[in-house]
Amino acid sequence: MSEVSTFRLYLLRAVYLVIAVGLGISEWPVIVSPPQNLGHMSSVVRGVLGAVSLLAILGIRYPLRMLPLLFFEFLWKFIWVLAFGLPLWSAQQLDPGTRETLYACLMGVVLVPLVMPWAYVFRHYLTAPGDRWGRQ
Repeated sequence: MSEVSTFRLYLLRAVYLVIAVGLGISEWPVIVSPPQNLGHMSSVVRGVLGAVSLLAILGIRYPLRMLPLLFFEFLWKFIWVLAFGLPLWSAQQLDPGTRETLYACLMGVVLVPLVMPWAYVFRHYLTAPGDRWGRQ
């Protein structure tokens, strides 16, 4: 009956829950009570991650509709690992904070593709006709 198995839906919900709780614990205290010395880009990152945490809560209810959020999570982490994490690691220049970020990003780079309902993604995002560009 369903295009995606119930088990896969629960896996997706678990990933959204991990994102929501993880970001809720790490980011929302800083958002609610920001330190005075928080830099501009650091505040931007906190705002984006706060939005991701709220959207992940929607993903628990609507795991398939919120798949673009998982695409975003995978892509930014993949880009960060390739462009920043791995070069620092290979040069043995990882400080403890960067090492923690690398591990967290690697977890997302591995976990998201494992739970992604790839047949659904291909059918609904890659092979389905796009929306029209003009008036009907």
